[in-house]
Amino acid sequence: MTQLYCKSHGGHGKIMQKLIVSAIFGVLVLQGGKYWEAGGHQAAAAVEVAERAEAPRSRPRPLDPPPQSESRKRFRCDGRQYCSQMHSCEEATFFLRNCPSVKMDGDHDGVPCEKQWCN
Repeated sequence: MTQLYCKSHGGHGKIMQKLIVSAIFGVLVLQGGKYWEAGGHQAAAAVEVAERAEAPRSRPRPLDPPPQSESRKRFRCDGRQYCSQMHSCEEATFFLRNCPSVKMDGDHDGVPCEKQWCN
């Protein structure tokens, strides 16, 4: 750092240098205080807490699924909607009770495919 020298006052340059260094130090201390008040000192702690939260935890073992009926084991909703796509009354009944958008019960009495399978 260059020394400031005032010709009229002789060797007061070193005093000016000390004043400037002290002023810079003071500004840094004030900025550090603002950082502390703003919670910047908590950032490292927050990161550590977040890392612990993301750590894998032991998960409870899933419960066994409830027992399924025989028709549930044999049939599944696969997009079929019409009686002509069924192979039995049991299959049509499964589709009517469990699958969306089926068109197998024209008279809405709960019995599907009455002309083909469930008569």
